[in-house]
Amino acid sequence: MTAAMEVVLVKLGGSLITDKRRPETARTDVIERLARELEELDPSEVRLVLGHGSGSFGHVAAARHGIHEGVETPEKLLGVTETQDRAATLNRLVIGALRRCGVPAFSLAPSSFLVSAGGVPAELWIAPLLDALHLGMLPVVHGDVVMDRELGASISSTEAVFLALAERLQAGDVIVRRSIWLGETDGIYDSRGVTIEKLPLDAVGELLDRLEGASGTDVTGGMRHRLETAASLAELGVESWIANGLEPGVLGQILKGRWAKGTRVLAAAPRSLSTR
Repeated sequence: MTAAMEVVLVKLGGSLITDKRRPETARTDVIERLARELEELDPSEVRLVLGHGSGSFGHVAAARHGIHEGVETPEKLLGVTETQDRAATLNRLVIGALRRCGVPAFSLAPSSFLVSAGGVPAELWIAPLLDALHLGMLPVVHGDVVMDRELGASISSTEAVFLALAERLQAGDVIVRRSIWLGETDGIYDSRGVTIEKLPLDAVGELLDRLEGASGTDVTGGMRHRLETAASLAELGVESWIANGLEPGVLGQILKGRWAKGTRVLAAAPRSLSTR
């Protein structure tokens, strides 16, 4: 019997790789540094699915045209095109940095493999992603505008894509070992501004009540949306680590099981897997 493949979901937040307060402003130095860190990882030890937010690219375009509210008029159609184009522009910057560092990245736009209904992923085709993983490539997804059976078109965040992927992958022969969310804060803070190191699933609800949304332009909800997704993943048995991607080397430390500053959202039923 073939052993199940283990993967880790890693998101580079839009607030990390762009300046969300300035339209279409990428943090190219951060993107390049993260690409170098990804190149240093041993693919024989860990397989990743990488995702990134749309930051001040896709979010600004979506907000300008109200795409996150649906596409109910012909006037919004060009807004769909602009939002998709802006999201793809940032994705090309990420893919370009990975290519220059020798990382065999394979870009997968959600607009081409996912359909939503009422803003929630309803159907996705994961064969290209699985084939890329088996080939030894790094699948890269991102926040995008997608066709929607109820709204015409809607925004699908990287969080929504990851959750939909995890549900499908877990139902097959792929184990999602954990998810890692890299932003620009040291995890989630308590009421005193101190990082919460471990967050049990049953404590998430109370914390969500006081969490604010995102800084800058964000049509999907920022940290609150991330924590909601982490809670849903925890119910699937997937632990999440929320950490500061501005700190060099933090991704490698987490993947090797060497704790770095941040918040762990504990899985409801932790898996007995190694923490290399």
